[in-house]
Amino acid sequence: MKAPFTFLLFTCFFLFVFQFLEAQSLTKKPNIIVVFADDLGYGDLGCFGHPTIQTPHLDQMAQEGMRLTQFYVGANVCTPSRAALMTGRLPIRFGMAGHKRGVLFPDSSRGIPHEELTIAEALKAEGYATGLIGKWHLGHLPEFMPNNHGFDFYYGIPYSNDMRPNKAKNNNRPPLPLYRNEEVIERGVNQHTLTQRYTQEAIKFIEQNKEQPFFLYYPNNFPHVPLYASEDFEGKSERGIYGDVVTELDWSVGQILKKLKELGLDKNTLVVFTSDNGPWLTQKEAGGSAGLLFEGKGSTYEGGMRVPAIAWWPGVIAPGQVSTSLVTSMDLYPTFMGMAGGSIPNDREMDGTDLMPVLNGKQKEVRELVYYYFHDKLHAIRKGPWKAHFTTKPSYSSEKPVNHEIPLLYNLEHDPSEKYNVNEQHPEIVREIQKAYEEHINSFIPAPSIMEGRIGE
Repeated sequence: MKAPFTFLLFTCFFLFVFQFLEAQSLTKKPNIIVVFADDLGYGDLGCFGHPTIQTPHLDQMAQEGMRLTQFYVGANVCTPSRAALMTGRLPIRFGMAGHKRGVLFPDSSRGIPHEELTIAEALKAEGYATGLIGKWHLGHLPEFMPNNHGFDFYYGIPYSNDMRPNKAKNNNRPPLPLYRNEEVIERGVNQHTLTQRYTQEAIKFIEQNKEQPFFLYYPNNFPHVPLYASEDFEGKSERGIYGDVVTELDWSVGQILKKLKELGLDKNTLVVFTSDNGPWLTQKEAGGSAGLLFEGKGSTYEGGMRVPAIAWWPGVIAPGQVSTSLVTSMDLYPTFMGMAGGSIPNDREMDGTDLMPVLNGKQKEVRELVYYYFHDKLHAIRKGPWKAHFTTKPSYSSEKPVNHEIPLLYNLEHDPSEKYNVNEQHPEIVREIQKAYEEHINSFIPAPSIMEGRIGE
């Protein structure tokens, strides 16, 4: 009888240890991962309706979590969009909205102001390990790089993957650099292996920081052009090279989720997947699709600023949820700070709202207004289901912006493609949003743009 008793004793002991460790992991501050694709369109994922791009891991992530079908970014091009995500603020407030130059380039002399408090800096103050793997694009000079803005670890490219030497265009740019922290470890990056290397570094960061809360920001450079995939994915998608790249990105997210489950971190980790702006339609087949939404990157129509988004947190976010709540990337900042037990800065105007009541199903809406800026000009406002365009301009077009004396009005719940202007039928709604427009632009003085400065000027 001694052997069975000993076996029972050991079984009880290991069960106790397992329950203790599980309880410890759940009392630790939650981990946070943000995957930020580059130029991925609203219609480019299987779970958002693409007929031929296969994204099984993101589809599964959506089945286990929540699809956010009305998720907006803070700008329609990458630098200001990333600035909005990192600060929880509209870029117009701190000079990163641009004027002539919409994004930073390898010859830019400026970057994200040091007065801004990034998510990484705020979470680091709450005891988080912070890592950035991928595209930064908020300034490439040393004082603007990630390690000087709250990130303990950085591995990636400081700007877009097309910002490299091109003799045909005579742009005199340096070879594309790959950084590990503050050191350039590769010049003229082999982009075929980039997503695989990013994935390896992401998994390594998770493994190294599994005993403490961590924030991992993973802004992959793809599917921004030029498009490259590894041998495992190249030529495999019915959608061509664009599909290959998106499928490899999907694989990358799958590897991260798999590692979280293996380490028992899944129930204590929020993962958000989204894109920095809409698809770059001028790239034709090398660009993505906004699905049923109109226009794309560089536009203040829906296709430019409404992007696919998935939130995943087993045990907190119920599986199979689809939320139509109005959400912006700037809402992530206060959401993360609430999770970390911290507070948002009270010495500046913030533009985000805590999303946790939406994610945990306790509340349907946390905001009513969404602002659509084109560089430093407010072009449109959404209020509830209604969107009013005060100024319109096709993306990447030489056409001048058109100011509308009577704003164009669309009911996005009925007409997400913005086909049917109904301003004549609803003059009271037009007046209501005009009032919101005036209140917003009169509520602050826009900061002068810092985007135009060039090295040597």
